[in-house]
Amino acid sequence: MSEHEKINYVEFPANDLEKTKAFFAEAFDWVFTDYGPEYTAFTAAGLDGGFYQANLHNSTASGGALVVFYSTDLEETQRKVEGCGARVVKPIFSFPGGRRFHFTEPCGNEFAVWSDADF
Repeated sequence: MSEHEKINYVEFPANDLEKTKAFFAEAFDWVFTDYGPEYTAFTAAGLDGGFYQANLHNSTASGGALVVFYSTDLEETQRKVEGCGARVVKPIFSFPGGRRFHFTEPCGNEFAVWSDADF
């Protein structure tokens, strides 16, 4: 349900929509709907969004926003995303309130996963 003046949707670039779709479907069970050859939308992710065809990627190094997932088992989630083709760019580290790691999916977009479990 859309809420007035609340974040409703997020979009990311991807240079290979099929690789990105395969990664998120396998790693996080996202569901995709294609809207032509250059755009795909996702649901079942906690926040709806999409990927558009572009030779760009989102990263914190270039000032991009960081989307952070939550996990009850950080190490297992890290193993799962690596097994699906992600590259860990910041290994698990502690911060006040929990621990997290950062990864890039196969098209280079950076995400993070955090947990307060076992902290």
